Parts: sequence; structure tokens; C-alpha cells
Amino acid sequence: MPDENQIAIPRPFIDLFIPKGAIKPSEPRAVIAERYELCEDMAQMLTEHATRRKLDLGVPEEMVLERIHRGLVAEGSVVSGPEAGWVVCRLAEVLGWPMPDWAVMPPS
Repeated sequence: MPDENQIAIPRPFIDLFIPKGAIKPSEPRAVIAERYELCEDMAQMLTEHATRRKLDLGVPEEMVLERIHRGLVAEGSVVSGPEAGWVVCRLAEVLGWPMPDWAVMPPS
């Protein structure tokens, strides 16, 4: 079975690739799966960094997430703006932190 059939991509991530007013994604499933794997890996890798920043700086969780988001949308980033928002939401979800209002995942 091809790898692409084994990856369960969450609907909120797929929604990042559906233009407003459209019903189908703008990219093929293989591209979306590749982007999802990158973004999921990034969220998982950022968990330790985010926890450490919160403790080191003594700042609220939302501020840590905001700083990470700014880094993810900086010039030269490997993720798009919508993907950066998804990564931050997924990071908050993994850490059990409140979802920042400015980075809410699209409804599924």
C-alpha cells in the first residue's frame, strides 16, 4: 500500500489548501501529506523549546506561542502563514496549553 494512503491528515490541515468558495484542495493529496508531515514534525519538535522558553522567560503560554509564530512566519521560513498558524495550534494542543485567539484552527 502506498505511503500516501497510510497518513491520516486532519481535516483542519486539509482546509488550509481549500480556497475560499472552493470545495476541493488546490494541491494534490501527496503534496498536502508532505506538508502535513513537515508541520506535524515541527510542532512535535517545538514542544521542548516552547516549554523551556516559558520557564526561562517566565512569560505566559500565549506569549511563547506568539513568539514561535513570529519565527515561523519570518522571511525564509519553510512553512506558509496558514501552516505556521496550524503548527502553533497543534503545539498548543500537544502541550495542553490554551489555544491563542489569534491562531484558531479552521473548523473541520
